[in-house]
Amino acid sequence: MITPQTIGVLAALAAALCWTLSSALWRQLPTSLSAAQLNLLKNWLALLLLVPALLLRPCSPQAQAAPLAWGLLGLSGVLGIALGDSLYFAALRRLGTRRTLTLDAGGPAVTALAGLVWLAEVPTAPHWFGLALITAALVLVGLQQPAAEAGVAPPAGQRLGVLLALGALVAGSGGALLARAALRDGALDPLQAAAVRLLVAGLVLLPLARQLPARPPRPRPAQRRWPLWLLATLLGTSAGIALQQTALQRLPGGTAVALLATAPLMALPLARLEGDHPGWRGLLAALLALGGITALVV
Repeated sequence: MITPQTIGVLAALAAALCWTLSSALWRQLPTSLSAAQLNLLKNWLALLLLVPALLLRPCSPQAQAAPLAWGLLGLSGVLGIALGDSLYFAALRRLGTRRTLTLDAGGPAVTALAGLVWLAEVPTAPHWFGLALITAALVLVGLQQPAAEAGVAPPAGQRLGVLLALGALVAGSGGALLARAALRDGALDPLQAAAVRLLVAGLVLLPLARQLPARPPRPRPAQRRWPLWLLATLLGTSAGIALQQTALQRLPGGTAVALLATAPLMALPLARLEGDHPGWRGLLAALLALGGITALVV
């Protein structure tokens, strides 16, 4: 029998995979747009992709009677998507996929501690052990000295990238905590919750639309960009956020974010495509993460 916890675990791991693949696609996308402008277009495109599914899911009476939950979701969209994703895209350009995902994956400890303080969600001893193993795996990945990668910023730019990634971590963890507070009573539909977060984030970023070029410069060599835009948005924003809301609804915040934070480990097989060579530390980190996930699920 499939339990709600199992659904939450599978949703979190699927979301992590979606974010890993979409991060690699966003980094390959040739564009002159700023990180915030890219985030604006990504959010509205993702919202359009969600519209057909939303039309088939009527709002329940419980959801209509939950104005506080809707407000928390709106704040979650501002903090986690409008601010967090903009900082994340800026860091991604400077650090590359694996290192940005690694720094962004420090969220389990932040969210677990915040959930303990504000949501009274006390992890069990096995959950603490699983969180520790996953955190150790992520630290191990982060300590690696990667080879030079094409398109990665020089040392000064990488220091700025680290600060941007840490800012994305704080904003993303805060957004996840607010979404968890809104979803934990089960009254709201995860897909509708994802749409609310995207809509509010898109409205907050909308003033940036005036700065968008009427005719964006074509990349050189010329190539079609819209398939990358569409696939990255579908994976990372539409599917990724909907799966994230499902995980946050069915799991404690710290556990959900710990599983969502396995994205840098999933990025290891893609590392060589960016000139990154994880080595034995990458393998050990994957084994530690497997043990951590097992401790969280059991």
